[in-house]
Amino acid sequence: MSGTLALPNHAEGATDVVLEAQTMDVEVSKNNGFFLWQWLYNWTSTSPTMLRAVEKKILSYLKLPYRGFFVDIGPAVGEADKIWTLSMNTESKEVPLVLLHGLGAGVALWVMNLDAFAKDRPVYAMDVLGFGRSSRPQFAKDALVCEKQFVKSVEEWRREMNINDMILLGHSMGGFIASSYALSYPERVRHLILADPWGFPEKPADSTNTKQIPLWVRAIARVLTPLNPLWALRAAGPFGQWVVQKTRPDIMRKFQHTIEEDINLLPQYIHQCNAQRPSGESAFHSMMQSFGWAKHPMIHRIKDVRSDIPITFIYGSRSWIDSSSGEKIKSQRGVKMVDIKIVTGAGHHVYADKPDVFNRYVNETCDIYKVSSGKLASPSIQLIRESTESDEEHEVPILGTAAESMEIKADADVVQGMTSTTTNTRPTTTSGTMPVPKNEQSSTPAINLADVKRK
Repeated sequence: MSGTLALPNHAEGATDVVLEAQTMDVEVSKNNGFFLWQWLYNWTSTSPTMLRAVEKKILSYLKLPYRGFFVDIGPAVGEADKIWTLSMNTESKEVPLVLLHGLGAGVALWVMNLDAFAKDRPVYAMDVLGFGRSSRPQFAKDALVCEKQFVKSVEEWRREMNINDMILLGHSMGGFIASSYALSYPERVRHLILADPWGFPEKPADSTNTKQIPLWVRAIARVLTPLNPLWALRAAGPFGQWVVQKTRPDIMRKFQHTIEEDINLLPQYIHQCNAQRPSGESAFHSMMQSFGWAKHPMIHRIKDVRSDIPITFIYGSRSWIDSSSGEKIKSQRGVKMVDIKIVTGAGHHVYADKPDVFNRYVNETCDIYKVSSGKLASPSIQLIRESTESDEEHEVPILGTAAESMEIKADADVVQGMTSTTTNTRPTTTSGTMPVPKNEQSSTPAINLADVKRK
């Protein structure tokens, strides 16, 4: 482990950020002295110093203290890879919760969740290798090899952190990586939480039907297919932040009640995260079969996750992600081992659209493994099949960092608006842990989640 940086937070809001970066907590991308790379580096207005400063200012809205540091994982993919990591409440003896973000994101986008998660347990959030402030090595071109390289980086990080086992939460692409990790290292995973995971279903046959698409659109699509999903942001150079603001105004709305003083921090952060060398993004491009699907769908492999590892799916009701994969996996693995929760009114960024509900679902899952009391969590935590729960039906405590309820447009990852997506018909099945209206309760007996606790 190297380059530690302890950062205090202030409940009153953001504080002034020191723009001068210290060598120990800035990972500078290598350009190998090639003139073209140097020109592109300057054109895209990327700056590790600016990324560090913007991230720090966003995270200043946290109430609990956190620590940021690089973890040296050695030659996992590149020659000497480092993973930028945030840790909170590491003194707790509870099972740690580890967070893996989605495509184009970074640790700061968990700002509305970290306080709630870390209240009762250790929490670690990392910039996935190839993204954010982590190293940006050159990944393989083969889809399965790329996937294994991501998995290896997570495992090397775990070993360096000396974490025996963990509750692993992944959003979107992070859910795909988390699932693959559970397949490779089942002994390290207590529970798998998949938030609107990408890469699960097979690409439908009718998605290739182009008869109704104009010839000029198909021609442009064919030309752009070889490009990385976020190429437009880098092509815009110094106007990249403006591109994010204009193409994804919904991202700003999601965080406006948390980052009140300067909502432009979000597009600036996303721009700085993705204006650098597209290392992890290129790996994602290698793994995808058009943006919405994976070349090697997880639906065919997730059944092989060790049978005693429970899986919780958390979907947004308005997301473009097809939640039917969760239902199929539930039928394969059994009701006791798969829990499906659907957050009403949330899109793909379910953790940001309805953070109070999302945080409650995650904490209820993590509480199953609480050891502080010397016994299992309350048996009132149950799986209820075929019920519907929304944040409008219950009084949910509002955390200081959580956004209030708002109307959110259906959205994809931070790249929607720059890439094409497919909308799927969504099932209404979910599971809840709070009382639901009688006319919506299933006749299926409730199942105690304590039954699935690992011995």
